[in-house]
Amino acid sequence: MGDLEIQPATADDVPAIVALLADDPLGAQRESPDDLTPYLTALERLRSDPHQHLVVAVREGRVVGTLQLTIIPGLSRRGATRSVIEGVRIHADERGGGLGSRLMEWAIDTSRREGCHLVQLTSDNTRTDAHRFYERLGFTASHVGFQDGVVTKRLCFT
Repeated sequence: MGDLEIQPATADDVPAIVALLADDPLGAQRESPDDLTPYLTALERLRSDPHQHLVVAVREGRVVGTLQLTIIPGLSRRGATRSVIEGVRIHADERGGGLGSRLMEWAIDTSRREGCHLVQLTSDNTRTDAHRFYERLGFTASHVGFQDGVVTKRLCFT
């Protein structure tokens, strides 16, 4: 894998993160790399919340991957804490080389250290390659989630 570091995202990383988020058919419709203001505002909110972990994977000084991990305390499941993984993106040049697995392992390990009993994520129905990837990691499509009237899969790792 070479010299890969997984580290908290900084404002300097935001252009690369947004480029990763926009680099697919769905992201291209949702993201606006030409105006970073809302992303920088969101980064400040994330950095001020100890339950939020926005990280980047950096190789040779270049951001090659990212994800957001949110820790959520709760009452259900006997007061279990859970985590949600979102915004997993890998640079096109790095896909298929194990980087996505490394980022997900980081998120799962961090979740365990934070005392989470459940790690979950959602994935758009059209991202079938991502679904296979998550299933290889042990996630199962165990729930149906609803978001703005759009049915999505909820993949859970227990």
